[in-house]
Amino acid sequence: MKKNYLIFVILFSLFNINGQNNKTIKWINENAIEIEDANPDSELIVFKNNTPNKFANAKVFGFGEATHHGKEFFNLKAKFFKYLVKNHHVKTFIMEESFPSESGINEWISGGKGDIKTIANNFSIGPWYCIEIVNLIKWMRDYNSTKNKDEQVYFYGMDIQYVKNINLKIRDFVLRKKIPIREELLITLDKCVNKKVEYGKKSNWEEIQTPKLNEIENILIEFQKKSTNENISEFNSAIRALNYLKKYTYYVQNHYSQDRDLKMYENVKWIIENKSKNGKAFIWAHNEHINNKGFGNYSKRNIYNLGRQLKEFYKNEYYSVGFDFGSGTIPGIKVENGKLNGWKQFKFKKPFNSTYAETLFKSNLDIYFIDLNKALNSNIKSFFKKTSKQFNSGGNGFQSKKNNLMNKKYSEIYDGLIFVKNLSISNSNLNE
Repeated sequence: MKKNYLIFVILFSLFNINGQNNKTIKWINENAIEIEDANPDSELIVFKNNTPNKFANAKVFGFGEATHHGKEFFNLKAKFFKYLVKNHHVKTFIMEESFPSESGINEWISGGKGDIKTIANNFSIGPWYCIEIVNLIKWMRDYNSTKNKDEQVYFYGMDIQYVKNINLKIRDFVLRKKIPIREELLITLDKCVNKKVEYGKKSNWEEIQTPKLNEIENILIEFQKKSTNENISEFNSAIRALNYLKKYTYYVQNHYSQDRDLKMYENVKWIIENKSKNGKAFIWAHNEHINNKGFGNYSKRNIYNLGRQLKEFYKNEYYSVGFDFGSGTIPGIKVENGKLNGWKQFKFKKPFNSTYAETLFKSNLDIYFIDLNKALNSNIKSFFKKTSKQFNSGGNGFQSKKNNLMNKKYSEIYDGLIFVKNLSISNSNLNE
């Protein structure tokens, strides 16, 4: 009797789950906004005619990616950036990239010399060295060629992990302007640039070096006040470079994920307030950076990810778009005998079990956008409110189910979601 009752309960649960899934799939087929294709140069016709109100009224857009190696993710983000440039006058592009990358890229997209390879060499993050992103940078150049400076698109880096040559930039500026800064202070710049982050190790590096960097900044500010004929933009550029170095110095001592995101948030806020003429910006980063919730408070110091801080400050003016996928190919670093040994391609014919993607994959749409505000006001809201797994990988690509599947609640982390049925690897062969 007990055995029959247990079988009945299991069958009833399976029937109930299948019924809920079928209801969710039906709702998606009827209410999701179809994205016609992943071609970065085609128009978002259906989306334009069905734009969610919260998206239309936002000013700061965070576009994520479930992996740093997805061709379709990159092309769709490029597609949406172009849409926002043309339809919402977004001209400020902020990337999960370094400050040193900015000047070379901005010079090129404003008509400077070079080619796609020399421009790609500006990137400090390996996955960005690909045709999909280089083509977007080329589009910015083509777009800017017909616009005056006030109407052009500009590229900015928000990350603080890479500070190569910032010391040389500041030293050169100090020398040209004959600013009286002691060599012992300038040596601090060199030390901070060359200092490596030792993850997991305690350090008092920032406590020692930051007062010296602050002294350099104060000298620059005072010199600029007395030099009324000097180019203010040059001083601002040098001070901004110094502030990136200060943030990196902070990160050397405080190298939790949240600390990096705190400094990225400070950079994004500064860029929007000082570089965006209309307060609008497009942010290109990983899902974990742009989402509204965070990635766990590992540091126990109430410091959160970029997206959560943006949401708390900008409220509904910040709109986060997460990405997910069902099947496809993802690269991953091979580990042999405890050592890294090149890359390997991992192919997935279907979504992982117990993931959101397992249900989303069953829609009759290949690529689509879900307005989560609409979903959470529908009869299938429980699907998006439940805890489920989502694929998540960074620069190292796929490692294992244990490492790359994370518990999430879509209702808490995104304002919008883009789902791609099949994902392929971005193309790093710039000779093509």
